[in-house]
Amino acid sequence: MDSGAIRRRLALGLAVLTASGLLAVAAPGEAQAAALAHCPGRKVRTLPFSSGTVLVYKRGGYICAVTLTKKPGVKRKMSVSVQARGNRPVVDEGRYAYHAGPVMVHAGRRCVWLKGRVGRGSVSSGWILC
Repeated sequence: MDSGAIRRRLALGLAVLTASGLLAVAAPGEAQAAALAHCPGRKVRTLPFSSGTVLVYKRGGYICAVTLTKKPGVKRKMSVSVQARGNRPVVDEGRYAYHAGPVMVHAGRRCVWLKGRVGRGSVSSGWILC
């Protein structure tokens, strides 16, 4: 085997390793980006907490929320809840690897209360977006 063939094989091997490393790093971010695609509208709040984040979107009179974990890929107990004032909360709860939700409610011009939980960490917004 001549030196040109060796260089080509080394270059090909390096390219394959680089591509697989990039895919491994990008996969969790892509999963979270896919989760965000489920909520229409513009992001109006970010509610961070120790083990995750609740992202809140608004479009027209609708409020949509998703809870994202800080450690994607590991199934943990997660939840997200959105309650328009005067109504019952809409909740998504279970064991998820990437996100809980999305959940959407029609709030009109009413205040909403958001909650999110990942493992033992949680956040509760109080009445917001009034």
